[in-house]
Amino acid sequence: MPRTLIRKNPSNFKTLPLFVEATPEGLSYQSVGMPLNFAQTLQRRRPVTVANAERFALELANLGVSVRLTLHWQNRDYWVLVRQRRQDRGDVVLKLISGYVPAHELNLPLHTAIQEIAEECLLETPEGWLGGRFNDTWLPAPYSAALHYREALPFRLTPLSGAARPVRCANLHLLERPRAYVHLPTASLQLIYDLRLDVPKEAKSLSLFHVDERLEGDQLVARLDRKRPDLYLMPLKDGQPCAELYTLKKDQLHPASTRGLYLAESFAQQQGWLVHDERIRWKDWLKQQGLSAPEKDSKLQRLTGKARQILRKIVPAKTSRQR
Repeated sequence: MPRTLIRKNPSNFKTLPLFVEATPEGLSYQSVGMPLNFAQTLQRRRPVTVANAERFALELANLGVSVRLTLHWQNRDYWVLVRQRRQDRGDVVLKLISGYVPAHELNLPLHTAIQEIAEECLLETPEGWLGGRFNDTWLPAPYSAALHYREALPFRLTPLSGAARPVRCANLHLLERPRAYVHLPTASLQLIYDLRLDVPKEAKSLSLFHVDERLEGDQLVARLDRKRPDLYLMPLKDGQPCAELYTLKKDQLHPASTRGLYLAESFAQQQGWLVHDERIRWKDWLKQQGLSAPEKDSKLQRLTGKARQILRKIVPAKTSRQR
């Protein structure tokens, strides 16, 4: 049975609409209007159009933030993806860790991004759940009332290289230079931070789980389902993604199916400051990246050396008898 970790009142969440100005040199945003609750924000997330992908000014529904999280574990790097059923769009995708930026953090979306990691990416060892640090700042332990967090062995978050074009909140340049795009189907500005998570070497028998809040009636409910970890690792080789997905349970990687898989719009092609698509098929993204899915081993390749020799002796014998 899934375990309920926390319940929240969604009406406590407030965000603000944005006025965005973009040029080929950079993008700036600032809040406009009155604070909106979650339901009001969803009502405003309707498609918009822009004539020039590099230069425009328009009002958007909200600011969203995501993290392209590179997990370093056992001397290898992996991108972290999470599975989400998007109730507002009626689909299921793998996406980056992400969330809405509340009104009081519009000028510091990096803080929201770090909190989203603490809430969505859970690392379990037999001795308890790992806490984390970003530089000298401890991450929150959002489920401490339901889960036992270890005081020792925190994982560490560090920023990776930022985007080339600057993003400003009013006149304030954002730290760590997130990548920015305007998502036209939802009339939202999206920021993507590039961060690295180092798992401590002493953390043994590691398992990874994704926890996401879902609106149930008049409450936001976060549950942990051990049968559906919903957190996936995409291996990197020389910094480039491989066409593979895994879940991690007790230090063991388990291949995940990619059949019929869709990725969220942050993986779709960006034109200037704009992303037009709601999602992208896994197969289409592989083509876009110049990647090919790993070939499945044939039953013959999976045989042991001795068994392969025996099979090769039998097959020619049958062929000669048929002649």
